[in-house]
Amino acid sequence: MMTIKETQNKIIEKFSDLTNWDEKYSLLIKMGRELPELPAEIKTDKYKLSGCQSQVWMNAKYENGKVIIVGDSDAMIVKGLVAILIKAYSGFSPTEILSTPPNFLKEIGIDRHLSPTRKNGLGAMLKQIQLFAIAFKALEKNI
Repeated sequence: MMTIKETQNKIIEKFSDLTNWDEKYSLLIKMGRELPELPAEIKTDKYKLSGCQSQVWMNAKYENGKVIIVGDSDAMIVKGLVAILIKAYSGFSPTEILSTPPNFLKEIGIDRHLSPTRKNGLGAMLKQIQLFAIAFKALEKNI
């Protein structure tokens, strides 16, 4: 199994093959379209993130020592951001998630090509993933 860093490096490679931001946005949108359909019971206010201009829903479960993250958005680019974060962090242990910062986003250059409100939303998504990992790490200690 790959590490988070290896997974993030694969994402960096995908984006570095593209020469301009129109192509990178297209890849981001394509990744969002590839997200599995989010169950209706998760597309509720309970799972909706605050701090995002668009509607974003995220949830996670703890399975076999791994954090499994699901999410969606009503905006195509934001849905792509959800997808890239799920690809980077879902399926790894809470400890791995908490010990691997999202430096890959800077390497891709996404942080320089988002509006301030989208940057805030991306920060809210990253914070939520960290909160999932913290909660499940606490659960591990009690098992």
